[in-house]
Amino acid sequence: MNRRHSGIIYGILGLYTVMISWYYNHNIILAIIHYIFWPIYLIYELLVGHLAHDMWKIIPQSYFK
Repeated sequence: MNRRHSGIIYGILGLYTVMISWYYNHNIILAIIHYIFWPIYLIYELLVGHLAHDMWKIIPQSYFK
């Protein structure tokens, strides 16, 4: 994968993390902080289990309904 595609994936995962943060917290300050440190926050959410039981699909769908 070249640098262009990895940058796009990096940005999409960052936005996905902001969506998760907003879904659970509804706080703009935390969303900004989670966007800055999104790899750590995304791993935390995976380990805690907030994305289990198809929540990884339900959260993005809730914004587009």
